[in-house]
Amino acid sequence: MKHFIHSFYAKLSALFLVMIVILGVTIAVLCVKTVMMFADEAEQNLNRDLAKDLAVRFEPLVRDSINHTAIMETIAEMTGINPRIEIYLLGSEGMMKANYLIGEEERIEQPTLDLEPLNRFLAGDPIPILGPDPVKMGRKKPFSVAPIEIMGEAGCYLYVILGSEGYDSAASMIKNSYIMQTTLKGLGLTLLVAGVIGLFLFALLTRRLRAMKEVVCSFEKGQHDQRLPVTSSDEFGQLAASFNQMADTIVANVEDLKRTDRLRRELIANVSHDLRSPLAAMQGYLETIMMKNDTLSPEERQQYMETVLKNTRSLNTLVGELFDLSKLDAQQIEPEFEAFSIAELVQDLVMQFKPKAEKLNVKLEADLPERLSLVYADIGLVERAISNLIDNALRYTPAGGLVRIAPTDKGDAVGVQVIDSGYGIPPEDLPHVFERFYRVEKSRARDKGGTGLGLAIAKKILELHGSTLAVQSALGQGTTFSFALPAWKTPFTQRQQLEMA
Repeated sequence: MKHFIHSFYAKLSALFLVMIVILGVTIAVLCVKTVMMFADEAEQNLNRDLAKDLAVRFEPLVRDSINHTAIMETIAEMTGINPRIEIYLLGSEGMMKANYLIGEEERIEQPTLDLEPLNRFLAGDPIPILGPDPVKMGRKKPFSVAPIEIMGEAGCYLYVILGSEGYDSAASMIKNSYIMQTTLKGLGLTLLVAGVIGLFLFALLTRRLRAMKEVVCSFEKGQHDQRLPVTSSDEFGQLAASFNQMADTIVANVEDLKRTDRLRRELIANVSHDLRSPLAAMQGYLETIMMKNDTLSPEERQQYMETVLKNTRSLNTLVGELFDLSKLDAQQIEPEFEAFSIAELVQDLVMQFKPKAEKLNVKLEADLPERLSLVYADIGLVERAISNLIDNALRYTPAGGLVRIAPTDKGDAVGVQVIDSGYGIPPEDLPHVFERFYRVEKSRARDKGGTGLGLAIAKKILELHGSTLAVQSALGQGTTFSFALPAWKTPFTQRQQLEMA
């Protein structure tokens, strides 16, 4: 049911039904108003000259004074003509001079009337024209009016309301008439039939859309052989053809990626194999040198041994990093998550790199806050990532500089920053620092610039933890690498973490 409510068919049907209801109500209101306007027009047309005829009869009775008795007798004689009329005598400014209401006495709410509708009527404007009802403030009714002279005052009006109490009853009869009810029922039935037909047509149209959705969902779940049938040339057919073309492109791209990945891993394996050969040769050369110990001076022997061993260690490091990066790329390394103290890990790494930092005359320190949450991650992989970042910072920080590791508690995560006061990274090199074998200082020797794989490995390790390794740098001011790891439950003080460990 919930799925149906959120479906495109349900939304489209609901919108269609709302439009049908609005259309029906609008037509019904227009019908009723049209009938009422027709009634007003008919009433006013039939009695257009009524006031004019009455003015001829009333004029002798109001010439010198208003003879109410004679006027009432005249009106009584006319009740057979139109019992629904109300007669008013108005001054030239619209002030009521006298009124003659047929039936029981009613209270006048508007003693002064707006003359604009009356003048329009006298000017011959199209009818119906509704005028103000003196009995009810704000109500308008059809009327007839004629000029009349009252007690020597010209420009007065004989104002006749054509629908008194009976008019409201007649209007009610129109609204509740059999014809009106039949018309409205017919309108409702028509709209109902249109709604049912519309829902049926929408169901037919959306059926193709639902079929397309099923194929797309199957493709999303890995069934890449699924395709949409192209049965027409309309928008649905064009959409199906476009999807099929896109699916073919995606499948081709996936195969290309698989092939590229296979070639890349083969390349790394080949490179690693090629590096192991010179490594073995250097080791053999070292053994030979050591065998000819008697023919070499101590200084030469020591120099050869240090050179060969240094290159041997460098190549071994490169081969190991190539293998590690290959396994990370192939997702062959599964993190073993556990809760541990990042503060203790940072302290251990600072102690580990302390001799190298002292040799380079670089100050290495840990900036640990008083309270720091445990993190939930693979301690071995995180140690490798931070080690690579520290090693990179030491390599590119000049003598007298500072390298600082600063963990920070962010509530649901623990951030780690490795900050150095080194040379900085040029803006054009910044987007490429995580690419393998990429070195900012291209003129440096390998023993100074490293293998070019440390940052790439650190980035891959952090991606396994759902984190991102970010970098900020300014030339001459230093570089900051930062990442965040998920926190484990509640924070502990640094001392409590160390005691737990």
